[in-house]
Amino acid sequence: MRLPTTMTAIAISEPGGPEALKPQTRPLPQPAPGDLVIKVLAAGVNRPDLMQRSGQYPPPPGASDLPGLEVAGEVVALGERSTRFRIGDRVCALTPGGGYAAYAATHEATTLPIPAGLSVEQAAALPETFFTVWVNVFMRSRLKQGETLLVHGGTSGIGTTAIMLGKAFGATVLTTVGSREKADFCLRLGADVAIDYTQQDFVEEVGRATNHKGADVILDMVGGDYIDRNYRAAAESGRIAQIAFQKGPKAEVDFTRLLMKRLVHSGSTLRPRTVAEKGEIARELEQKVWPLLAAGTVSPVIDRVFALADAAAAHRYLDGGTHMGKVVLDAKSLHD
Repeated sequence: MRLPTTMTAIAISEPGGPEALKPQTRPLPQPAPGDLVIKVLAAGVNRPDLMQRSGQYPPPPGASDLPGLEVAGEVVALGERSTRFRIGDRVCALTPGGGYAAYAATHEATTLPIPAGLSVEQAAALPETFFTVWVNVFMRSRLKQGETLLVHGGTSGIGTTAIMLGKAFGATVLTTVGSREKADFCLRLGADVAIDYTQQDFVEEVGRATNHKGADVILDMVGGDYIDRNYRAAAESGRIAQIAFQKGPKAEVDFTRLLMKRLVHSGSTLRPRTVAEKGEIARELEQKVWPLLAAGTVSPVIDRVFALADAAAAHRYLDGGTHMGKVVLDAKSLHD
């Protein structure tokens, strides 16, 4: 297969708002040993992309400076020692960066086949959120059947994924949202209780929903004053997984509850992890979650699809906070 030497990409011209995203011509990425190159047909948009655009989340050493942490498309080139996939295979992948482009390189260990029946847009909505939810809720926090999971931000990409996976594996799922419309959306998605934090105290509502036992696992990307409130809402031996700090990383916390309830509060980011660590997550997802996607038991929730050329509009939309589900970029026109 003859590949072009250059490609169109959406780059960050300088740290700033969505207008900082500009089209550029870049050299085609070359696969390192163990890597493959994917012709990008769709790419997911995630909050880390917005943080990188604003200068708050620089890429790790050796990663592309282009935004984009998840893609779906076709394998077009293989590096040395890359043996799992063949040219032409339809795949989706977690990338260290570089997804906002016509072609992206990533390691085969973080690449998975597109589940049967899913479009490339749906597949592009999988890696970042499914990897994040799986490692934090199931691998680190060990959510079990019959336990209660509290998900903050239920209509986000992370939130919708956590609700679906929590229910699929037999948990009772509670979630917090910012409006009645979003609450209804989460209930239709499968949440058992949706708490409108603009009208209700989630600590009180979690107590009421659990007969004052509390939540066994809490997935939190809010931080700030939610940290102390999470300790109040958690069950004895509860596990709190911190994945972001939208309300800030500093808070006044009564740590007595951490001791008295025997809580575990862990923090985790995905992008800086090693390929081996991400590969372990990928293997568990393929074994335990990909069959659910192929069967339709779980399906990624997509709010809107923008053309890759309109990445700035996609960022502006995600910045607005009204989305319910994932935002995806369609890159197919780059290959016409």
